[in-house]
Amino acid sequence: MAVIDPSVVRPLPRHAIAVVLDVIGRVGQMAATLLVASFLTFLFLQAAPGDPVQIMLGGRANDPDAVRRLNEQFGFEDPVLVQYWNWLTGFVHGDLGTSFLFREDVSSLVGSRLPTTALLVVFGSILVVVFGFALGLIAARSGRVVDTSVSVFLSIALATPSYVIAIVLITVFSLYLNWFPVFGSGDGFLDRLHHLTLPAITLALSSSAAMARVTRASIKEEEHRDHVTTAIARGLDRRTVLRRHVVRNSLLPITTVAGILVAALVAGTVIVEQAFGLDGLGSLLVLAITRKDYAVVQSVSILVIAAFLVANALVDLLYGIIDPRTRIGDNR
Repeated sequence: MAVIDPSVVRPLPRHAIAVVLDVIGRVGQMAATLLVASFLTFLFLQAAPGDPVQIMLGGRANDPDAVRRLNEQFGFEDPVLVQYWNWLTGFVHGDLGTSFLFREDVSSLVGSRLPTTALLVVFGSILVVVFGFALGLIAARSGRVVDTSVSVFLSIALATPSYVIAIVLITVFSLYLNWFPVFGSGDGFLDRLHHLTLPAITLALSSSAAMARVTRASIKEEEHRDHVTTAIARGLDRRTVLRRHVVRNSLLPITTVAGILVAALVAGTVIVEQAFGLDGLGSLLVLAITRKDYAVVQSVSILVIAAFLVANALVDLLYGIIDPRTRIGDNR
């Protein structure tokens, strides 16, 4: 058996220890947030009007034997804390429960609808980041006429509800021009992209406008900084100044807003999927809430909250890439 010389073993540097502690703290915060959010969701769903047993039975709601059997099967007669504990222990072990509405495992039900929502959110996120940043940059760097025109368009996009945008896009591009399908998610990657183009635009338009306004304001503010004036006075090319000194230093507030807007797209899928008849998690969540399908609502809610938390974590990671001074353990 080999013997390790203690003098050879080097202690971890302070930076590595700080990073490890930060990761542990963030994971703990995410777990605590998910726990509290799942408990509150469970309580609110229990307090909402309506009886899931009555919904399941329909015309047989007056049959006491049927009511008793369903209450025993799903544990609806147990105290709320017991019901939540049973769900939580099953969730930890990978059992999301059974949907009484669809009569199948929630894991398979969510898994079959997750790709549609995930692709829609990714598609919409790309549109938000690309077009939001591009419009903001154009407005900030162009003359007064272009700046005013872009600002008016952004104000209209921000003020228009998603369902109105959906109606306009469907009417123009599906009914009149026949460029895109109206309903369904499509089969295969390219066909899905074709089907999800209008929903993604609907989902991303307002968020793109919000990001464009923040981008415009950040770039205009950065252009008047002393270091930018100094760089121009030293004879640096204006494109180089824009790229290295203006855009780069504007990325922190832009990244913050982008992370919030991208995370908010997950919640926005509820309206968009309903409008375009998509079989995603948003439409599933609406149906499950109206029918008080506890297991489905809990699972989809956890996924939505987890998406927010992951987006925030990615934003913090991007901070360290954009500005190394913000990295954990670099404050020396």
